[in-house]
Order: sequence, then structure tokens, then C-alpha cells
Amino acid sequence: MGNKGPVRYRKYTDEFKVEAVRLAESVGVTAAAKRLGVADGNLRNWIDRVGVGKRESRESVKPVKKTLAEMEAENNRLRRELASTQLDLEIVKKAAAYFAKESR
Repeated sequence: MGNKGPVRYRKYTDEFKVEAVRLAESVGVTAAAKRLGVADGNLRNWIDRVGVGKRESRESVKPVKKTLAEMEAENNRLRRELASTQLDLEIVKKAAAYFAKESR
């Protein structure tokens, strides 16, 4: 068993760590670690660090309570915005297909 030389540690940016934590929250730590090619332990450490920051920030921020009517109004607004965005996306897809045919 020969010595392969010094161990080289990968350095990750703060942005990468934040996105990795988000991914882990959505798909799970093990799946996220495999997908990103990082060690489970590293990802768990990043989650713990973010969790400490969240706990500290929660203490200083008070939750905003909205009435049912306000929530329904916001929900309706978001539904209209989503429908509009989906229509825009459909138009862009059709335009892209049209111009792809034209370029041949």
C-alpha cells in the first residue's frame, strides 16, 4: 500500500453550499450528496451551519399573520400570474419551433 501523496481537499463556494442545502431539503441528504458528488458528512455539516443561522434569524423576525381573505386574494393573484407566465412560455416555445424550421 503505497502513499499516494498529500490529500487534496476540495473547496466549495458559499453559493454551492447554500444550493446543496436547498437540494438536500427537497430530495434528502443522501440523494443530494450522491447527485452533487460530495460526502454526506460535509452536506450534513453545511445543513447544521445553515440551521444555526436560521434559528438566530427566527428569534429576531416576527411572523406576519394574514387574514383568510388576504391569503385568498394573494392566491388568486398568483394563479393569474402563473397562467399568464404559462401562456408566455407556450408562445415562446411555438416561436422557437417556427424559427428552428425557418433556419433549415
